[in-house]
Amino acid sequence: MAFRSCKSPALAPLALGIASAFGAHAQSSPIDPQTLPPVTVTGRAPDAIAAIGGFGELPLSKLPLQATVVTGVAMKDAGVQSLADITRFDASLGDAYNSEGYWTTLMVRGFATDNRFNFRRDGLPINAETSLPLANKERIEILKGTSGMQAGTSAPGGLVNLVVKRPEGTVRSAALEWRQSHTWRGGVDIGQRFGEGEAFGLRVNAQADDLDPQTHDLRGHSQLLAVAGDWRVTPDTLLEAEFETSHRSQPSVPAMSLLGSRLPDASAYDPRTNLNNQPWSQPVVLDGDTASLRWQQRLSADWRAVAHFATQRLVSDDRLAFPYGCSTEGNYDRYCSDGSFDLSDYRSDDEHRRTDALDLGVRGTLSAGGLSHELQTGVLFSRFRSRLQGQAYNYVGVGNIDGTAVTPADPTLNATNTNRDERNTELYLRDAITLTPTWSAWLGLRHTRLKRESVATDGSQPVSYTDGFTTPWLALSHALQPGLLAYASWGQGIESEVAPNRARYANAGQALAPLKSRQMELGLKGSATDLSWGLTVFDIVRPRFADVGSDCADDTTGNTCTHQEDGEQRHRGLEAESAWSVGDWTLQGAAMWLHARVNDVTSDTTLNGKRPVNVPDRTLKLNVSYRVPLLTGLNLSAGAVHEGERMVLQDNSLAIPGWTRFDAAARYEQRVAGIGTLTWRVGVDNLSDRRAWKESPLQFGHVYLYPLGPRTVRASVQIDL
Repeated sequence: MAFRSCKSPALAPLALGIASAFGAHAQSSPIDPQTLPPVTVTGRAPDAIAAIGGFGELPLSKLPLQATVVTGVAMKDAGVQSLADITRFDASLGDAYNSEGYWTTLMVRGFATDNRFNFRRDGLPINAETSLPLANKERIEILKGTSGMQAGTSAPGGLVNLVVKRPEGTVRSAALEWRQSHTWRGGVDIGQRFGEGEAFGLRVNAQADDLDPQTHDLRGHSQLLAVAGDWRVTPDTLLEAEFETSHRSQPSVPAMSLLGSRLPDASAYDPRTNLNNQPWSQPVVLDGDTASLRWQQRLSADWRAVAHFATQRLVSDDRLAFPYGCSTEGNYDRYCSDGSFDLSDYRSDDEHRRTDALDLGVRGTLSAGGLSHELQTGVLFSRFRSRLQGQAYNYVGVGNIDGTAVTPADPTLNATNTNRDERNTELYLRDAITLTPTWSAWLGLRHTRLKRESVATDGSQPVSYTDGFTTPWLALSHALQPGLLAYASWGQGIESEVAPNRARYANAGQALAPLKSRQMELGLKGSATDLSWGLTVFDIVRPRFADVGSDCADDTTGNTCTHQEDGEQRHRGLEAESAWSVGDWTLQGAAMWLHARVNDVTSDTTLNGKRPVNVPDRTLKLNVSYRVPLLTGLNLSAGAVHEGERMVLQDNSLAIPGWTRFDAAARYEQRVAGIGTLTWRVGVDNLSDRRAWKESPLQFGHVYLYPLGPRTVRASVQIDL
């Protein structure tokens, strides 16, 4: 269902021509630039809503939890290209093995999200082992902390929810964007209500990208087509349907690594280097089709029912000239001292993943025992199915960090993959209880029954198990005064780990038994007309998974290692954030201090008390914007991001130093008589062209180093008719 790429010279007339054609039928007056949404991005304003919190339309300022909301307008102002770019908006968000050209993995409060379980789309589970398009998303919501109340299984750091754009009146918008070096993006956003009483609505988003970033040998393309419609059947009945189809083809970028025992000099490393530059290197191809149907029925003045179904089908070709280890020096977790490495031809084509979900629920208010209750209850059925083929993972020779070595290809499919089936049934109950005018109690309970099966693609290693568990969540909040809320909460979460699909693992590709994490949180939130702020203290304890065995670094022998539970990881932290507007100035800031440690490890007791790898101990993110009074419509902004050091090795003997990046941007809204509004945007990321190692993930038992991106200039124009 994917459609072909348009090359960059065609993007400008495509975007503007389609917008003009639809603009001829516009039924509303031009947009007043004074009514455009603000640039602010964190969801701390009193009226900000995050459905992922689990309590419907209650504003974040009144909820006993922490979440961030990034609006579509904010993403445009910041030049967001993929989900990885939203890390600039909140101090608790970070990178976790984010390779350009591949799918995104986020870190929340120091824990990496699980792309199989930590992502939602309009509240329903999806698989994020793909590229998730953002052009048709109204906003992105990130719940911070354990999410057992909202999800049957998920990693404890946070839950990500993508909210789809819906029909909301007349929309006629087209945009064209350029990004250094030669990346072009064109898109349109068209919406309309029609019929008697505007009973019907339609929203269409289309986008095409010609990808040619500064990173070498990374040409690619992507497309998106999304349609959303609704029918207001009666004043009490709403039926909504939507679908999206997307295609992305682009090589991915292998990371740098240690050179023997030495940390390479980041200031001397060209961040545009791509080690995936063999003549036989092929792109990663990610195709996705997603559709949903939602029926909402008002049952009475206080109650309504919702039935929501969604299906997602993904097809992927995962390919890479894969640098891994140094056999000549006997080190399989890093590159050789001289900058060479073992290079493999990795290919896993025609991967099929399908996720189906059905949520049946009711919500409303009632009074019982002299107390007011806002209740939500229901059942969520979900099914995940993956069907993979044999894969190639073949040694082809020695590469080097200069990218000058050329090796032969070997696409022989000599390794098995793992097929998986998962079924979940989740019963949930959430209750917001008003105890007094200033005190509220919050209860959440989710009972999950799951069945999971896995088998190698050659029919070997079949595994099947069923399990059931209940994850509670409790909170108490107190309105100290209007606009000032204090709260305490406690909750649990369940996550399921899968052993990597490598020959070294005796349990390769198998799902491990679910393990329980827990979190305690204390928070204080304040909001006023021109100021909002928050302070949060959290304590998260999560079971730790590790590789245990005689040889967990090499696949030559096979069945020498087991991926299993071994100890725990505890993250205790303090988050502070604020947004302040005074006159023409707006200042936003967020900071996180994190004390993360590994405990109770039995396979290697020397790791106890050590910091986990790739987790910064502090993060600071600031943004200041100025509305220029002498030129109506001009807004200037500057931002700074600072991250502290991250450990590279588990024994903490080596770390990458902290770094600071500065960004700058400008936006100008120009009213054109008889046409509409033109919005011009320009920005420079990494203004000083700072060179540093951005992150240091330990993936598949190997140390990787990702550089901070080079200085990048971007510019765009948007027309709203």
